[in-house]
Amino acid sequence: MAQPMSTKPVIISPSGFTPLDQATPKAPVPRKTGRVLLFFCLGVFVLVMLFLLSARSLMIEIEAQAPAQVSVSGFALPFGKRYLLRPGNYDIHVTAEGYYPLATNVAVDHRDSQSIELQLQALPGLLSLVSEPAGATVIVDGEAVGRTPLNDLPMTEGEHQLRLEEARHLPVEQALQIIGRSVRQQLELQLAPAWAEVTVNSRPAGATILLDGEVAGQTPATLEVLQGEHQLLLRLQAYSEWQKTLRINASENIDLGEVLLQPAAGELTLSSVPSSANVTLDGEFQGQTPLTLILAPNQPHRLSVFKPGYKRYDSSVQLPAADTATQTVTLQAEMGEVRFSVSPTNATLRINGKRSRNSNQTISLPAVEHAVEISLDGYATVRRSVTPRPGLMQLVDVQLQTQQAAKLARIKPEITTALGQTLLLFKPGESAMGDFTMGASRRQPGRRANEVLHPVALRRMFYLQTTEVTNAQFRQFQPSHNSGQVEGNSLNQRHQPAVQVSWQQAATFCNWLSAKEGLPAFYQEQNGIVTGYNPSAIGYRLPSEAEWAWAARANGQTLLQFPWGDTFPPKQVVGNYADSGSAYVTGSTLTGYTDGYVVSAPVASFKPNQHGLFDLGSNTSEWVHDVYGIPSANGATQRDPLGKQTGDNYVIRGASWDQSKLRELRLTYRDYGQAGRDDVGFRLARYAE
Repeated sequence: MAQPMSTKPVIISPSGFTPLDQATPKAPVPRKTGRVLLFFCLGVFVLVMLFLLSARSLMIEIEAQAPAQVSVSGFALPFGKRYLLRPGNYDIHVTAEGYYPLATNVAVDHRDSQSIELQLQALPGLLSLVSEPAGATVIVDGEAVGRTPLNDLPMTEGEHQLRLEEARHLPVEQALQIIGRSVRQQLELQLAPAWAEVTVNSRPAGATILLDGEVAGQTPATLEVLQGEHQLLLRLQAYSEWQKTLRINASENIDLGEVLLQPAAGELTLSSVPSSANVTLDGEFQGQTPLTLILAPNQPHRLSVFKPGYKRYDSSVQLPAADTATQTVTLQAEMGEVRFSVSPTNATLRINGKRSRNSNQTISLPAVEHAVEISLDGYATVRRSVTPRPGLMQLVDVQLQTQQAAKLARIKPEITTALGQTLLLFKPGESAMGDFTMGASRRQPGRRANEVLHPVALRRMFYLQTTEVTNAQFRQFQPSHNSGQVEGNSLNQRHQPAVQVSWQQAATFCNWLSAKEGLPAFYQEQNGIVTGYNPSAIGYRLPSEAEWAWAARANGQTLLQFPWGDTFPPKQVVGNYADSGSAYVTGSTLTGYTDGYVVSAPVASFKPNQHGLFDLGSNTSEWVHDVYGIPSANGATQRDPLGKQTGDNYVIRGASWDQSKLRELRLTYRDYGQAGRDDVGFRLARYAE
C-alpha cells in the first residue's frame, strides 16, 4: 500500500564552498625528514629480521594446578607457552597461587627448538583435626605431632598415614590425602572404647578389689577394665584371697557373678631340735624343718616329725581361720653302740670332727650317720661313715696303711677305657725280672746287629692293653680310616687290628683318648704333629720298647726267645704267622704250620701269653714309643727308658701274619719305620702313677 505523501515542506540549505584560489595551502614535507624516517623504518625492519633469523624457540611447560605467571630475563618474544630468544643464558621466574615461587636459569643453544618442564612445589595444606574424645595423640607418618583438637596443621601435599591413640580407646589408623596449596581440610574421628565392663560381687560383700595389684574398689562393683590380660584379686580379712585371670576384649562385658570367699587357712611355723627333720601333715610329706605349714581352719590335722636316729613325734594340730602359731618339736635321740678297733693303737680318732680320747673303745652314739676319721703321721688317713643301730653293736675295724701301701692299694689291677679296651696293671719293680737285659747274644741264631745286649731296670708301674687297637676302636677317632686288603683278603673288619696307621697317627690317637677321659696328654703336639713327650704324664701312650720286651719275654725267672718258648718251629698253633694257607700272599711260610688265617685275625683269636696279653709277638707287628736307634753295648743300666724326644724313625716290635722266618719270630727282633704298613698295628699303654 502506498504511503501518503507528506505535506511538510522540505528546506534545502546550501553547503559551504571555498574557491580554490582562496584555500589555505598545506605545508610541504621536507624531503630530508622523509628520508630519515624511511631509513629508521628500514633499520627497525632489518633488526627485527636479524632477530627473527637468529632467534630460537623455547617452550616452557609449567606443571601446576593454578595459572602460572612466567617472566624471562632479557629480550624474549612470547607466543603463548613458546618464547623466541637468541642463544644465551636466561633467568626464568615462575609464580602461581598456592605454590612456592620458582627461579631457575636456562641456557638456550643454537638448536631451532627447545623445551623445558618446570614443576612448582605446592605450599603445605592446612589440616584441622578433632576427635571424640579429645586429647588423642596424633601421629603422622610415625611421628607424634600433637593432641586433638589441632587447627591448621601444615602438611605437605600427598598421602600420609594418620594414627590417633588414646589410653582408654582403640587406636584409629587411616590414609590421609592432603591437597596442599594452602587448602584447608577438616577431619573428625570417633575413637571406640578399649575397655569392657567387669561386674563382680562376693559373699560376704565388702571385699577389696585389686586389679593388677592396684585397689580398684569394693564388692559389689562394676569396673571398666582395659582390653588385655589382667589379674583380679579379692581380699577380705579372715578369708582366703580369691584370684582370677581376666582376658578382656574391648566392649565385651563380663559378669563374674557372686564369688564365695573361703575362710583363710591358719599358718603354723614349725621348727625342730635337731633341725632338718622330715614333716608330714595328714600323711603327706611337707618338707624339712624349719618350715611353715598351711592348715585348713577349724579342723584337726595329723602332724608327724621324724629324723633318722630319733624317735618319731606324732600329734594333732588345729587353728582358727587366719590364725598363726609357732611350735618347736624336740626329738628324742635313739642310741646305738659302736666298737672301734684301730691299729696302730696310737692313731687319732675323730667323730664328726671331734677328737675322741681313745681310738680303741666302745661309744654310744645317736642312731644317725656319723663321719669317722682315723689318722696318724706317716700313714694314710682313713675316712668312713657309720650309722649306729639301737640294740645292735657295730664294729669298726681299721688297719692303717703307710702312705705308699695305701697308694698302691688305690691303683686298680685292671682298667677299661672309654672305648671299652681292657688294660692290665704290671709291677715289674716288684719281681725278680724288674732288672733284665734287652737284646740277644751274638751266638743266637737269627740275631741282627741292632739287637745289642744292654741292661734296663723297670720301676714304674704301667698298664698295657690286652689286645691290639681294632679298626672299630680306631674309627671312633678317625671315622674314615681304611686298613685296606691284600690279594682280596680284607684287613678292614671291625675286630681286626687297625693297620695302615703311621706312628704319628697312633700317638695322636693316644692323646685323643686321654682328652676324652680327662687325662693329661703324654705326647706334646703342635699343629697336629707330635714334637715330644712328657714322661711324668699318666695319659695314654705307646708302650716303651723296654715295657714291650718285658711283657713279651719275662716268664718267671727266665726270658723267652719266642712267644711259645725257646724252640723253633712251634709244635702247635700259638699265634698268627705266615702259614701254609697264606703262601700266595706272603710267599715265605712257616713249614707245616696252619693257623687258619691268610692275613690278620680278629684280636684275641689265640691264647694269651704268660701275662694275659693277646697277640704280643704275632698277628701284627706293633709300634712302640721309642725313637729307633742302636743301643750302646757298654752303657749303664737305664731306668724306665723312653728314648729321645723326637726322631725320624720309630721302633717296631713283634712278628706279624706276614712273617715266618726264625729271625723275625724271635721276641728280640727289631724293625723300624714311620709310615703305616699293612702288617703293623699298635696297643695302648699308660703309667699307673
